[in-house]
Amino acid sequence: MWRITSALLLLVASSALAADAPARRVVSLNPSLTAMLIALGGREALVGVDDYSARSAAAAGLPTVGGLYNPSLEALVALAPDLVVFVPSAEQRGFRERLEALAIPRLALDPVSFEDVLAAIQELGARIGREAEAAARVAAIRRTRARVEAAARALPPLRAVLVLQRDPLFVAGGGTFVDDMLRSLGVTNLAAEQPGRWPRLSREWLLAAAPELILDASPDPEAAALFWSRWPSLPAVAAGRVVELPEGVATLPGPDLDAALLTLAGAARGEAFARALRERAP
Repeated sequence: MWRITSALLLLVASSALAADAPARRVVSLNPSLTAMLIALGGREALVGVDDYSARSAAAAGLPTVGGLYNPSLEALVALAPDLVVFVPSAEQRGFRERLEALAIPRLALDPVSFEDVLAAIQELGARIGREAEAAARVAAIRRTRARVEAAARALPPLRAVLVLQRDPLFVAGGGTFVDDMLRSLGVTNLAAEQPGRWPRLSREWLLAAAPELILDASPDPEAAALFWSRWPSLPAVAAGRVVELPEGVATLPGPDLDAALLTLAGAARGEAFARALRERAP
């Protein structure tokens, strides 16, 4: 059974702000949301984060309240937050119900698609009084995407998969910010029609799909080209089009989608293409 002392409940109640006032004591339970808050200039409002968020240099030194799926309610309440932000998950259901029972203000965001991420940036900006910063960040991302899409129209189509984990094989599916970025580059995501946002697929499926490009975001230490060379019949392997992605580009739907899109442009369409886009930036 979970227990919250009356003193801690009083601490929470006394810290609550008016519903329309900017939040000043925020606990973030997701690294993407943490990155957005910090990018908008809201680090001083963060009084606690999840353990994973705390690994980033930008969030270093902030108090932690536990893991993504098993945060400590007692540790969170002790920080007297006037807002808790999180990405809802089945594993957190009981924890969320306890937050609701304690009447702790909370904001659930699920930044899955490209537009979802932009909406999350704007919503967080509004909740911490950083609307102008959020609007500027979203506008910059949209400008970059427009430049990428305009330049990619002249390029031939390309069939690809973006690998998140090699064994078992997990890839980026349809409806995700990764799928949206690939489409902006004129790249067909071969897993877009598979069920689920991040589907687990078989090696046989991959061989049958015959991608012309493999974008590898796996954390596996073995070089991507060496790993995929075990399947020389794959067109991407035969053509030498297996590209490793930097950490976070395909796994963190954060505030820097413009930079992520340009990185993906270099991986999928060549660094000269990405460099030309950077040089055209206003």
